[in-house]
Amino acid sequence: MASVKVVRKANKEDKFGKAPLYLRIIKDRKAKFVALSIRVLEEEWDEETQQVVKIKGLKGREMRLKVQQYNKAIAKKRSEAEDVALDLETTSKYVAPQKIKETIMGKSSESFLKYAHRYLASLEKSKKMGTLGKGKSVISKLEIYLGSRDIVFTDIDYTFLKSYETYLRESLGNSVNTIHNNFNVIRKLINEAIAEGHLPYEKNPFLRFKMRLEKTTKNYLSEEELDAIEALPLKPASKRYQHRSIYIFCCWAGGLRISDVIQLQWLNYKEGKITLTMYKTNTVVSIMLPKRAIEIIEEYDQPDKKPTDYIFPFLRNDRDYSDPKALFKAISSISSYANKDLKRIGEEAGIPHVLHFHTSRHTFATRALRKGMRIEYVSKLLGHTSVKTTQIYAKVVNEELDKAMEAFN
Repeated sequence: MASVKVVRKANKEDKFGKAPLYLRIIKDRKAKFVALSIRVLEEEWDEETQQVVKIKGLKGREMRLKVQQYNKAIAKKRSEAEDVALDLETTSKYVAPQKIKETIMGKSSESFLKYAHRYLASLEKSKKMGTLGKGKSVISKLEIYLGSRDIVFTDIDYTFLKSYETYLRESLGNSVNTIHNNFNVIRKLINEAIAEGHLPYEKNPFLRFKMRLEKTTKNYLSEEELDAIEALPLKPASKRYQHRSIYIFCCWAGGLRISDVIQLQWLNYKEGKITLTMYKTNTVVSIMLPKRAIEIIEEYDQPDKKPTDYIFPFLRNDRDYSDPKALFKAISSISSYANKDLKRIGEEAGIPHVLHFHTSRHTFATRALRKGMRIEYVSKLLGHTSVKTTQIYAKVVNEELDKAMEAFN
C-alpha cells in the first residue's frame, strides 16, 4: 500500500524562510513528490499533524480563517492522492509512485506552461511585440516560482493564486498594480483555455479570486506648464530639443504614442493631415493637425526628402525595420532615451510631477475635453476601443470644474 504524507521541503526555502509543501508518495521504498502550491515558515508548520498551525503577521479571526483555508486545501489534496493510490492498486498489482503522481497531477490534461508558450509564440507571429514582452515577463516570473515542476490547468486553483500573490508581494516586493498585471495575463490564458475546452468553466479560479487594483493618478500638463516647457531654452537640433519637439507635437496631435510618432513618414502626411496605423492597436486613425503641430512638422522638412523618409530624426532612413523584433528594440531604446530627457526637461521647467512621454496623451485628452471636444471623438483619436477607457479623463476635467466652483464659497 502506498503511503501519502505532507512534508515541508526545508531545502527549498526562499530568502524569507518560507518553504513549499509537497505530497510525498512512497511505494516500495520509492518516493515521488507533488507540489501543493503552499509555502510556509518552519514555525508555521506542524510536521506531526501535517497542518499549518499559524500564519506569521496575522492575528485573531483573520489568521484562523487563513489557517483553515490552507489546512482544508491540504486535506483535500491528500485525500485525493490516497483515493488515487487505492484505485490504482485495486486495478493493478504493480503500481509505481510515478504512476500515482501522474494520475494525481492529471498529466494527460493540458500543461499550463506549454499552453502559455504557445500563446507567446502566437503573439510573436502576429507581431504584437509590446504584448509579447509583457507576457514573457509574466510567464518567466511564474516559471521561477514553480522551479523545475510543471502545472496543469486544474492545479491553478484559488489556493495556488493566493499563494502566488503572497510570493509576488512578499518575496519579489511587487506593487498591487504590478501583481494585478501579472494575474491579468494568467486570467486571459485561463479564459482562452476554457473557451477551447481545456478547463470547465466552473473550475475557473478567478470566479472566486479577486484581483486588487489601486487607483493611479494620471498626470497631465496645464496650459501654463505646457508653455513653460516650450519656453525652456534648448540647443536647436540637439536630442533634448528633438525629444521636446515630439512631446509637444503629441500634446497637439491627438495624443499619439511615441511608438507611432517616431514611425511617421512623409507619406503619412498630406495637406495638414496625418493618416497612420497605430503600432499598439493596429487601428487606422486620421488626424487633422492644428497649427502648432504643423509648425513642428515643417521644422523637420527637407527639400530632398523621400516619401518613405521618417519625419522625425530617430529611426534611420537607411535601416530596414521590417523585422518586428528589430523595430520593437529600436522603439524601446528611443523611448527610454526620450523619457530620460523629458524627466530633466520637466525638472528644469518646474513641473511638479515626473514628465514622461505618456503624459502627452493625458495632456491632449484633458485639453481636448476642456475645449469642448466630444468624448467619442477624443476616444477615437486616442485609439481607445471603448469610450469607458476615455471617461477617466472626463472625470479629471469634472473634478477641475468642481474645484473651480469652490471659489464661490
